Amino acid sequence: MRFTILVAALAAVSACSPSIPDSAAGVGFDDYSEYEANRQAREVVLTGASAIPPAGAVSDESTATSGRIATGTSEDSADLARETQAALAATRTGTSGTTGTTGTAEEPLRANPNNPPPETVESASGISSENDFNAVGDARSIESDAALIARNREQYQVIQPTALPARSGNTGPNIVEYALATRHPVGTKVYNRIGLNKQARYERNCAKYSSADRAQIDFLASGGPNRDKMGLDPDGDGYACGWNPEPFRIAVNG
Repeated sequence: MRFTILVAALAAVSACSPSIPDSAAGVGFDDYSEYEANRQAREVVLTGASAIPPAGAVSDESTATSGRIATGTSEDSADLARETQAALAATRTGTSGTTGTTGTAEEPLRANPNNPPPETVESASGISSENDFNAVGDARSIESDAALIARNREQYQVIQPTALPARSGNTGPNIVEYALATRHPVGTKVYNRIGLNKQARYERNCAKYSSADRAQIDFLASGGPNRDKMGLDPDGDGYACGWNPEPFRIAVNG
């Protein structure tokens, strides 16, 4: 009784199982080539692209070489080998300028006979004649060098020093000569000065000059150092507007 019930249950389950659709056919169910053909046809329908050519198909694009290769005959293979060698030889040939000549696969390239011959080095020592002791010794001697020195000495001209020319015209007082003629330092009273408001006059008049040298020149030209008409030397040291003769003394006497 139990066996009969088990068989009936298995039959019911088998009847309820869904059938395998055709789209599931593939590896493990049908032949692989048939599955691949069905897949490519389905791709064409879905994408609208042209079908991929099956394996082993030959392209319509052909060349003379590929045609001979497809035949597979020994004569075609030999012809193809010869043409390949000829093409390689053609790429190696060249006639640019004078660099080489044409050649073949059997014969290597050779230099162009029109090329100029290489220069021949005549001196094996590899140095110029000026640096070759033997060459210089043959061309010159002690006597010839002495004669050359004597000729050069005859052309010498010795110029004796002369006195400096005197200045022409009236160029005004020379503050350098005045600095060297005096000995006392700045601030030492040597000359008497009288007048009122000497300091205020001194500051006002000295402000008109761009330098102490210019003030000293005008001071000497106006009667200084004995007289000070413009009030440029209120302390009576003979130096106007703070002019200092010491740099000139150091430059001459060291």
